[in-house]
Amino acid sequence: MINPLQMPRVRLAVLRVCFAAALACFPLMTRAQTAPDGNAHPVAQPIARESAELPSAFGEPPHIGQSPSVSEKYAFASQLNLEPLRSLAVWHDGRVKILDTLARETVLKLTGKRNYFDVVATDSAKPDSSGLPSGAGKKLNYDPVFTLLDLVIDPAYYYDRPLLAVDYLPLRRVFLEAAFPKDDAVVERWLKLQRISPRMVNDYGKQIAEEYFGEAPYRDALSRLDQQLEMWRLSKANMMLVAPESAEKPWLHLSQLPPSSPVRAAAERLGDAWRERDVAKANEAIASLASDLPNINAAQYPTSRRTLELAYNRAGAFEWGMWAYFFTFLALVLGFGTGRNWLLRLGVGMLVVAIGLHAFGFVTRCLIAERFAIQNQFESMTGLSLFAALVGFVILVLKRQYLFGAAAAGVGFLVLITATQTAIPGQSIEREAAILNTSILLKYHVTTVLVSYGLIALGFIISTFYLITHYAARFRAPGATVVAQVALGSASGPTVTVNAGTPEFSPARQKTLDDLDTAQMTVLQLAFWTLGVGILLGAWWADHSWGRWWAFDPKETWALITWIVYLIVIHLRVTTGRNKALITAWLSVIGFFVMLWTYFGVNLLLPGLHAYA
Repeated sequence: MINPLQMPRVRLAVLRVCFAAALACFPLMTRAQTAPDGNAHPVAQPIARESAELPSAFGEPPHIGQSPSVSEKYAFASQLNLEPLRSLAVWHDGRVKILDTLARETVLKLTGKRNYFDVVATDSAKPDSSGLPSGAGKKLNYDPVFTLLDLVIDPAYYYDRPLLAVDYLPLRRVFLEAAFPKDDAVVERWLKLQRISPRMVNDYGKQIAEEYFGEAPYRDALSRLDQQLEMWRLSKANMMLVAPESAEKPWLHLSQLPPSSPVRAAAERLGDAWRERDVAKANEAIASLASDLPNINAAQYPTSRRTLELAYNRAGAFEWGMWAYFFTFLALVLGFGTGRNWLLRLGVGMLVVAIGLHAFGFVTRCLIAERFAIQNQFESMTGLSLFAALVGFVILVLKRQYLFGAAAAGVGFLVLITATQTAIPGQSIEREAAILNTSILLKYHVTTVLVSYGLIALGFIISTFYLITHYAARFRAPGATVVAQVALGSASGPTVTVNAGTPEFSPARQKTLDDLDTAQMTVLQLAFWTLGVGILLGAWWADHSWGRWWAFDPKETWALITWIVYLIVIHLRVTTGRNKALITAWLSVIGFFVMLWTYFGVNLLLPGLHAYA
């Protein structure tokens, strides 16, 4: 029988050699500016290399074939009390975090999901030759903390189970067709899981790597798969749970404690009870670990930050804030359409709740990270949408026009759903790039630019209202005028009357369009000046950090182009006599998409000095 912790590393070596050879044979697509040292984010280290060769503090893991069945595993997991372990501090990937955070990050990187789950057969869906149900089976979800500890104590359980996420479909199909060469039905069932087993990588990884390493998508996916397999094998290395004697010294692995240590003894008892599936003994060992660990070098052990990080993890503030923004937008739009003031008041109240949730997530992340959390794509998006929502809310209060509340909610929802529901980089709290810690100017520069982007998004939504109102009139839809009037606070309920004449030339419609134009210009002028100041601050910071004010870096160039779009808006407002409001609305839409390219496209597709952004 095979011990997974002692598996041959030949396959891992082959994958790494193939990846390195591919990098040597396929140089970068472009030779743009070379970033100075410290410009990139530190490379993530999901496995603590310094403790990779240390034994598991929980004892020798079972061999392949000695693990319990799925039903036995799930029954054991359901009875454990893991709460005492969640807030234990652990050193991982350059910072002190809590075990709950490490567990969430590990499970997400391994499985591509927030929770590992087994799929079991039911009476209506019998298991097939691979063990998966032939039809719609039942999902058994596991707590991430349980999964992390199970990977350490019983990694053999996962050897034949769908554990490793493969997001590149062609590579996933290649592995599954190699594993099940004559069973298309089984292949299709595994494809839907989006995961493969460690056994498949062990059996077919070398052959597939040799065949496909020359193709970049396969090469990149194989590299991620190699890292995932290593996480499965070596999660034991991440048990850096022992605080150091002083801040200058490193955290220690559990197995580095002397055998006489109560913590070391509790870890061994937990491992024995876990493998025996003795719930009572396991819970007793968990309680001992949780009470004794913080007492080791207690002066260096974090206290309140652990509670704050657990609250951040549990709150899901950005997700709840996202839905609060959605229902705010819905309530305000329904209020516009029906003229019901109670819906408008409800929308404003929900906007306050949404901003509160959003701000809680942002502020707690800043406190946990011990920095202003705007230094990667995810953080900048959550910051941008918060700043936009706050500005929209302030203008709503000052001008008493509900449209600004709807625009704020729209921006908040669209940005947060993109940040939280897609694979935006930076969702885990990570170390910052060294270049980002060279001057306090960075915080002012980035914050100012993000505020301007938020204002551009607000302007886009208001300009969209303008365009809808303008073109709806041409199709004889006076109701759109009423909607916009209520949104602007110029109507007081369903008793509003609209000129029954030609909508295109009705005074009511023209008054609404004029008010919308004033609203869009208010926001766009703020965006113009804010972005201009942000670009100047960026040049100042670049001189301080890189030794030059301007180098036509792609991010710099496209930020300037974005600003020029709004400069054109200002210019046309002065020089154009006819249709200047309509032209402004269309330029606002164009400027929004130029901003999106500056914000996303440049970062993802063009090399440059802002690779960390």
